[in-house]
Amino acid sequence: MPLSMAKPGETVVIKRITGKDEVRQHLAELGFVVDAAVTVVSEMAGNLILQVSDSRIALDRTLANRVMF
Repeated sequence: MPLSMAKPGETVVIKRITGKDEVRQHLAELGFVVDAAVTVVSEMAGNLILQVSDSRIALDRTLANRVMF
């Protein structure tokens, strides 16, 4: 299921990241790697604020759809 389907307050573990190599590399640099725990802080118009490790990161729906849990 894509990360864009997670509800605010929900913590999920990343199982797979899809997309081109550049997209996967960019997400990895932000901390989105397989087996990482991600908490959805809030969602507005499909865009997500996520807690990854000690960082809060905003992702649009397109990128969030590339991250599967």
